[in-house]
Amino acid sequence: MRHPNVPESLEGWWILHRMFAFDRLAWDILPESDRSQIVKEAETALSSLKEAKVSDVGLAQLLGHKADLMLTHYSRDYDGLVRAQTVFDKTRLAEFLTPAGSYVSVLELGLYDASGKIHAELAKRELKPFSDEWNAAFDEMLKQEEHNPRNAGRLWANVPQRRYVCFYPMDKKRGENVNWYMLPFDERAKLMLEHGKIGRTYHGIVTQVISGSIGFDDFEWGVDLYADDPLVFKKLIYEMRFDEASAKYGVFGAFYSGIQFSINQLGTYLDGNAVPALNILQPA
Repeated sequence: MRHPNVPESLEGWWILHRMFAFDRLAWDILPESDRSQIVKEAETALSSLKEAKVSDVGLAQLLGHKADLMLTHYSRDYDGLVRAQTVFDKTRLAEFLTPAGSYVSVLELGLYDASGKIHAELAKRELKPFSDEWNAAFDEMLKQEEHNPRNAGRLWANVPQRRYVCFYPMDKKRGENVNWYMLPFDERAKLMLEHGKIGRTYHGIVTQVISGSIGFDDFEWGVDLYADDPLVFKKLIYEMRFDEASAKYGVFGAFYSGIQFSINQLGTYLDGNAVPALNILQPA
């Protein structure tokens, strides 16, 4: 039985973020022939994880001390994330990488607005809440949301091909005095509507990927931001700080930011003689 205060959501890709520290000095002393073989093996392994409509992978060089390299894996199912992790860990390149963080989640579209409209429509039909008839009607209306072309496109879009990336996890507060989950549904829906308006003002400038991680990792959501100008991350996140949903109820984890690059630029990243490129118009 559905809880009346719980908003529905739609789920798409399973997502695994993996952050690593890279032993660049150990890499540099390898003979060039060894480096070339390791790069070729890793590129082949990563390319195998870019399967149309089944999985995808993104690479990013991170800035700062927390990590050097981030892999972002997309998979149609949870088992696919296990495969992605194993495939990469079996490469020789893994010998030069030390895990520095990870995050498991599933791409999520929150349906506060749609859930409220569905509840209102079922009330008009005078169906008894949570009866078999009510549940069947709810499921049918929710299915319409799932097959809405706009929603389907967001649920199954590949890793955004934009140069700069920022990732962070977040929670909603659950304290004794301030508790998001004790607010009435209508109040939470109103706050999320206002919160969403800020994000929509950056439409076309930032690509946002929100993923749910309740039951999978330490925080409740993961947020990926992709843009062609890294300064946009500061402006968007700072503006959202003044929104009540964030200012009063938001709790944030560690932030990771850096540049995305193509698989065929892995050798450039590892050798460190140039900044690796994101070849958007070429196959990775």
